[in-house]
Amino acid sequence: MITIYTDGAAKGNPGPGGYGAVLKFGKHRKELSEGYRLTTNNRMELLAVIRALQALNTDEFPVTVYSDSKYVVDAIEKGWLWGWQKKRFKDKKNPDLWLRYIPLHLKYKPKFVWVKGHAGNPENERCDQLAVAAAEGFDLQVDQGYENPQN
Repeated sequence: MITIYTDGAAKGNPGPGGYGAVLKFGKHRKELSEGYRLTTNNRMELLAVIRALQALNTDEFPVTVYSDSKYVVDAIEKGWLWGWQKKRFKDKKNPDLWLRYIPLHLKYKPKFVWVKGHAGNPENERCDQLAVAAAEGFDLQVDQGYENPQN
């Protein structure tokens, strides 16, 4: 089984933001993070999942994603995403990221588990540290989907 922990952070919401992810498979562990100059917390929460799934080298094992984002977990586990997709994301935020997520979901079919944030879960805490550090970094990227939406 592949286990993924994710978290996102944004100061000001919108403001500088970042995501952090920890991927675990057997004895292997990988940490990911990136920072953006202007974004939202929900975008970073979702981007963390996208980047983590993109980093996988196999689809032969079940994937479980642990996230403290109700926005992400509920959208997927409660099936809201598919209704949003049918309505072409009308009046929904972050369609660019959801459209990037959908093919990854279809490939990996991850199970999502909500974890309470800042509650002492070591991997969730590590993801938060990675996200905050990325948001406070110097070489912040442009979140094109936020700053230059294609509406």
